[in-house]
Amino acid sequence: MHDALTSIRNIILETAEKARLETQSEPVPEKPAASQWPIDCKVGPGLEGAIACESQVGYVNGAKGWLVYRGYDIFDLAANATFEEVAYLLLHGKLPNAAELSEYKRRLFDDMHLNDTLRMLMGFPVEEMSVMGALRLGTNLMRQEFTDMDKAAGRPKTVNAICADEDSIAMECQPTGGKRAIYEFKIKNQGDRKKTARRSDRYFEKQSAMEACYHLIAGVSTIIGAVSRIHQGRMPLEPDPSLSHAGNLLYMITGKPPTPVEERIMDIALILHADHGMNASTFASLVVASTLSDIYFSVGSGIAALSGPLHGGANEAAMKNIREIGSKEKVASWVAEKLSKKAKISGFGHRVYKVYDPRAKVLGPLAQFLIHDNPKNQKRYEVAKSLEKTMLASPLALEKNIFPNVDFYSGLVYSCLGLEDELFTPLFAASRVAGWTARVFEYIQKNRIFRPRALYTGDFNKKYVPADQRE
Repeated sequence: MHDALTSIRNIILETAEKARLETQSEPVPEKPAASQWPIDCKVGPGLEGAIACESQVGYVNGAKGWLVYRGYDIFDLAANATFEEVAYLLLHGKLPNAAELSEYKRRLFDDMHLNDTLRMLMGFPVEEMSVMGALRLGTNLMRQEFTDMDKAAGRPKTVNAICADEDSIAMECQPTGGKRAIYEFKIKNQGDRKKTARRSDRYFEKQSAMEACYHLIAGVSTIIGAVSRIHQGRMPLEPDPSLSHAGNLLYMITGKPPTPVEERIMDIALILHADHGMNASTFASLVVASTLSDIYFSVGSGIAALSGPLHGGANEAAMKNIREIGSKEKVASWVAEKLSKKAKISGFGHRVYKVYDPRAKVLGPLAQFLIHDNPKNQKRYEVAKSLEKTMLASPLALEKNIFPNVDFYSGLVYSCLGLEDELFTPLFAASRVAGWTARVFEYIQKNRIFRPRALYTGDFNKKYVPADQRE
């Protein structure tokens, strides 16, 4: 089994070297200087191109095919790190030493035990809900278990707000680029006062906010496992102390301890999905956090954004296409028909990457590694490879630099691990919660409430007409 794990690492390192060679002609970006606000940028619909904040958590370079977490290349992390190390890195800004990693693993395992949350969750018709819907409900119930923020005493005191009315400044004013927030809550000096597990102001204390991040990273996986089991007509399982975080995620879903290979590949999949710039779900989480709501609601907003088919679900659609095609002999005609109708083919193209998505570069070989001794998976992989080859040779792909993205092979990997399609997007959330919490924790240290403008295109000077006189 050690040889198999070594082979997986070597596959990633070889893939990394090929990826670097493919984009070596692209210039290496310089380390950015300190920002001088306000920043001039071109903004398109949907805030495309807008710069909302600064971050040291993650970086994406579409021309180089780079995905970077806190300065570390994604290939390096996927080959050598564990998800626990990466989640710690994203939150704390550094990789943990041996003692820190051991303590962090213990904390995550302890926080996977959500007896009260699951008891409350099972009072709802979970078997009739989508996994994403139940997951969002579950994070809200975690908020009930770990905080008292829904009680009157737990609400932020508006008397401490510097300014609660964001429209006190005309929206037509030009941005000033002020160095301090206009709309924020004062954080009183807590001194040496003993911290307790339940505090009305716990979200505004750094340590308590970090504890909530740990709760969510651990708890999202527990809730996914529990909901999956309920959908199977079974009872949720407790995590196994002998397994890693990724291993427990698989175990709590399937009921079977994963093999070391399955555990490691799930671990890598979680690493690859942990953060990806200012995407829709990350932005949704930050917008909610910027109001000084709380991190549980913020992550719930990220889950809600991920539930939309334009953000999550593409890997489900990609697997549906692979099954629909059925055999590699039918790929060419299937693609020709889709392209003639100008239909979108899920798993290809990306808003940022103009080269091969580095995450797909890792997941493709891992899918191939998993298909041995399984004729059904071998056939699906053959369809996927043929579909990739046919798409890359199409005029559309050549003209617009369209390549496979992370969703094209991730669903195939999850299917090879024995996971149902309905879990593909929740598994994305199980990983991305590390990025959501890291970016929220970073942002609230220098918080400024989000307040973009809309261009008004309506009329002026209309006069009220009574209802009986209206046409």
